[in-house]
Amino acid sequence: MWAHSLPAETNRETRSYVMILAGVVLAALLLAVSGTAAAGGSPVAEVNGSVGPDDGTNLTIIQYNDIQTAMADNESMARLVGAINDRKAALDNPTLVVGGGDEVSPSSLSAVSEWRVPIDALNVLNPAAEGLGNHDLDYGFDPVANFSAESEFPWLVANIQAEDGGNVPGTQNYTMVERGGVTIGILGLVDDAIDPKTAVDFEEEGYQVTDWSAAGRQVAATLKEEENADVVVALTHTGVLESKEIANNTENIDAIVTGDDEVLYEPQVTSGTVIVEAGGEATHLGEVNLSVDDGAVGFNDGRLYDLGAGDWSMNETADEVVQAGRTEDLAQVAGEATESLDSTFGNYADDTGWGRVIGDAFLAQTGADVAMTNAGGIRGNFMIEAGELTYDDIYTSLPFGNTLVTKAMTGQQIVDYLSRTAAPFDNDFGVQPELQVGGLTYEVVDRPDPEQTVKDVYVQGEPIDLRETYEVAVNSYMAGGPMLSEMETVDEDLTLYGTAVVNYVEGQGTITTPEEDRIRRTTRMLGEPDISLDGDMATLEYQVPDAVASIEASSFTLLNESTGQLAVESIELDGDTLRLSANQEELVSLSEHSDTVELYGTYNDSVIDDQRNGFDTSRLNGDATISEATLLENELADVRATLESLEEDLVQKNEEIADLESQLSDRETEISDLESQLDEKDERIADLESQLDEKDEQIADLESDSSEADSDGPGFTPVVAVLAVLGAALLAVRRRE
Repeated sequence: MWAHSLPAETNRETRSYVMILAGVVLAALLLAVSGTAAAGGSPVAEVNGSVGPDDGTNLTIIQYNDIQTAMADNESMARLVGAINDRKAALDNPTLVVGGGDEVSPSSLSAVSEWRVPIDALNVLNPAAEGLGNHDLDYGFDPVANFSAESEFPWLVANIQAEDGGNVPGTQNYTMVERGGVTIGILGLVDDAIDPKTAVDFEEEGYQVTDWSAAGRQVAATLKEEENADVVVALTHTGVLESKEIANNTENIDAIVTGDDEVLYEPQVTSGTVIVEAGGEATHLGEVNLSVDDGAVGFNDGRLYDLGAGDWSMNETADEVVQAGRTEDLAQVAGEATESLDSTFGNYADDTGWGRVIGDAFLAQTGADVAMTNAGGIRGNFMIEAGELTYDDIYTSLPFGNTLVTKAMTGQQIVDYLSRTAAPFDNDFGVQPELQVGGLTYEVVDRPDPEQTVKDVYVQGEPIDLRETYEVAVNSYMAGGPMLSEMETVDEDLTLYGTAVVNYVEGQGTITTPEEDRIRRTTRMLGEPDISLDGDMATLEYQVPDAVASIEASSFTLLNESTGQLAVESIELDGDTLRLSANQEELVSLSEHSDTVELYGTYNDSVIDDQRNGFDTSRLNGDATISEATLLENELADVRATLESLEEDLVQKNEEIADLESQLSDRETEISDLESQLDEKDERIADLESQLDEKDEQIADLESDSSEADSDGPGFTPVVAVLAVLGAALLAVRRRE
């Protein structure tokens, strides 16, 4: 199953939805070929014997596993029970119905009814036995006895032992049933991954997980030799790989019904044991047909039924049980989502919009600096559609009874924890962060050599201070796990983690997911590029490894931690050189707000991509450090451009000055000419004044003579008058000049 678990301990657990989709496609292809659901081949495969399909008694095993969140969906449960009844009615031979574990939890009903509705629904389904899974321990060890007492079937696990050698209360190693004269022994097994995947501390509670193969051998031998079982069926909540290990190392087990990894695994034989798994979430049924005769068991055929296809009956009782458990509270609308929200298994591999909302809700609820929640606590494997966001949506995604705990952690402890939680490369899906966060951004390096690291960690937009102490909000499940249990607890908020998100959504009203990339995955890191600037565009050239086979040009972007990102305008892979260009001004602006600018892009890696099946592409990362010299060069280019502009202005001004000087020269010439003319006028005026003076003297003489004449008689008066007129005329001429 997909564990609600501490990410660091879930290497095998962190299955990608890619594998599930691949299984669905495989089932569909087989359906097209066979005319049924994914059927096994028609030849008989031997299972601990050599009995053909026409010999002895035919026994059909019908199995399901990992119902989990589908337990709160009345239609899913009605269809599952109806399909089981349909298959039983279609067969004229004995049938055995069994479950592979993880049926009690988690679902949206966990917050309102814990295990009660699931047990009521399972009683309607009526299995012969259930294997105990890690989520069946979500409420602790003691509640197992409570829900087992309410179950009309036994819960099985043979290799979880108390200090006194006893079982988990309410469980037993095996059970015996009889179907159509066939005696069947059923046992339960888990692997050691169940310890870190559960909400309880095995050591603290006094339990340990013993070797599953050894326990399987021992119990199977008891069933065959002491209980005289004709057929032995193991319910293994371990996943397919570990079930194959059990088959390879254990005798006397005829069939294994497994769960935990939630893959579609059509019935196949490994070392004489047939193994089957029906995905999860009540989407499929597994069916195995055996022939039993005188202690020999043969595998006739098997198949997986897709419950989403075909015309299956809907069981009314199961529908009513689940409907009765769903309160009106779950139908309430908490808010609106402007886009779809990802509650799929993709939360293991990368941060998602929904994961960011959850992280922000934790911060809003606690006031912490940083929030972290494990991807295993985000359930349902579904997309929450845009539009109304209901309580049911939120509690289906966040179904556990976890509360919020705030821890005091140094920056170094945060970095160490992030490194610890990243699943290692050697699992099926490559390095995965397996966290969703708030108030935090970082990068996980996804490659086997050198070992993965966590780098570029920022808290609230600032580089993390390894010596600073931060308040970190986590769910209570994580708080009780490795590392965090040793940290100082600052505060315990009894609000359920799902309720914290409900509160946040109600407070926001409308949810728009943050667009920031909080967790980045990198496969290969590039060295520093050669950077050239031409005033308009910046060109960056990186040397890339030979393993870089091709690139997805549209995926490349440049960004820093604080101010945003810059699209690459052109990019090409030229041999071992990756060459790209971006707007120079915007690139320099990014560099001014951060020590480095990061390049990210998707590519195909010829070495690594075929080593994992969880990612079909890899990620390149390169630090584009804009050096002081480059910045100075850019500044110098700006200065040069400014100088060129000033020089152009200066030339223009000089031309204007020359023009003005020419005009001034012309004006000076005009002034000189005017001055010459003025001098000439002055000379004429001087001459006239001289003449006037002479006339004045003459007039004076004449007046003098006239005076003397008057004394002698008036004979000279006319002469005086004439002279007066002449003087006035001369004066008028002088004034005009």
